[in-house]
Amino acid sequence: MSTASTEGNRRFVRRLLPVAGSCLVAAAGALIAVGCFLGLYLRPTSDDWCAAWKSRDLGVLGITHDFYATQNGRITNAFLSGIVYGDGLAGMKILPSVIAVAFTIGLVLLGIRFLRCLGVKPPVLLLVAASLAVQAVIYYGGTRSYQVLLWAPATISHTIPSVIGVWALLLGIWTVRQPRAPVRAGGFAAAFLIGFAIGTLSESFSLVSGLLAACVGLLAVPRLGLAQTWHPFTWCLLWCSGIVCGLIVLTTSPGARWRRAQQPAKESMLSAGELRGTYEDWLHMWDTVTGQWAYLGAAAVGLLLGLGAGLAAPAPGKREPGRTVPRRMLVALLLLPVLVVALGSFAVVVGLRSGYGPSGWTYARTWTNYLVPMELALCAYGVLPGVWARRYLARRGAAAVVLPAGIVAAAGLALASLAVLVPSVKQLTTATVTRAVAWDAQNFRIRTEAAAGATDLGYRPLHIGSLAEPFFTSAYERDWVAACVSNWYGIERIHRL
Repeated sequence: MSTASTEGNRRFVRRLLPVAGSCLVAAAGALIAVGCFLGLYLRPTSDDWCAAWKSRDLGVLGITHDFYATQNGRITNAFLSGIVYGDGLAGMKILPSVIAVAFTIGLVLLGIRFLRCLGVKPPVLLLVAASLAVQAVIYYGGTRSYQVLLWAPATISHTIPSVIGVWALLLGIWTVRQPRAPVRAGGFAAAFLIGFAIGTLSESFSLVSGLLAACVGLLAVPRLGLAQTWHPFTWCLLWCSGIVCGLIVLTTSPGARWRRAQQPAKESMLSAGELRGTYEDWLHMWDTVTGQWAYLGAAAVGLLLGLGAGLAAPAPGKREPGRTVPRRMLVALLLLPVLVVALGSFAVVVGLRSGYGPSGWTYARTWTNYLVPMELALCAYGVLPGVWARRYLARRGAAAVVLPAGIVAAAGLALASLAVLVPSVKQLTTATVTRAVAWDAQNFRIRTEAAAGATDLGYRPLHIGSLAEPFFTSAYERDWVAACVSNWYGIERIHRL
């Protein structure tokens, strides 16, 4: 093939990549924009009612003490709830947008770090596309989309921790590369403090992130050849130490002891029957996850990112990387995400079964804690063969022919995975907006009657997202949702309409 023809094909590929990236940014961005827009139509349900009135009447520190002393011991969770609900309902309405923006920026920065480690120049447009696509399948690919992105109590417990985890990982990378000891010491202290906060924020994410940090810390022992200093090991050790301390504070709190006392007596989690039941629940959960093939969109967008990054010039000061670690270590690094996702998901099921019984595995909002690392791993697994394929094809002289087909195929698969999510997003939109209109009308009526002096008002349950509403139980004394609704409106009780 002539030089002119080769250069023409190269220009064609370079023009094709921005088109593919722009299409993905538009498609995934539109899906996430819908979720952010729906924040304007969020109205209280289930735990919202309790967090809203406690934040209003007790303040941030008051609700934090209440969680520690009487609820569950999750002091960081309560503190964030106090901030979100501290100004009425405004916080819960903007929270989806805050999550999406923070997650997008964090993932793009993490992607830049990852690609620079591979010795290639990061294509920002494709990184944004990958970040948005990964988020879209996380938010909408599961069975509880409303709870993953729109319901503040669940996002605080199970989505925000992943956002914090991404930024903590960036902080860790920055810390271990710092040449100045005082600055590095500050980063290490932050690792412990953030780990402690995570330990009192979300038990599920604590288990998954602790497992990941423990494995990385072991692989980062300098003698194994992956790290040259003890800095990565130290950061991971402090992160795990913070998590352990946080979990100790949580589990020994008066609120956690009270919560455990409410549960009926049952077999030990280590008994043969409970272990068998947990394993079956784990299989049921993965049967549900693997039934949603849209999750594979992360691998497709990763492949596109790898092809695009491979076409870019090497980053300044970087050479084409060769294998610089032992083969066994390389295999361990590639298998690490599989191990973390498998064991982390099992740990999540153990916690769910312990807290909610045999039906606990169905609480799909908690799956986010391992689905995020799973999707990031799939994206990374797509990037690696994409970069390798570009280099291999370039050496064979077939890049100009095969690369355009690969780019189109990867972009097509990624777009198809996003298209699968459209019906669920449409259903979510209809349900959220319809409920908001009905809720506003009922809220106006109740406030009008309460202002007139009524103390026992009628309430019509407005269900959404498989969440509890008043009268979910036959005994009013055990109806904590109804009690929180009454406290929110400042009345004695409510009755069903």
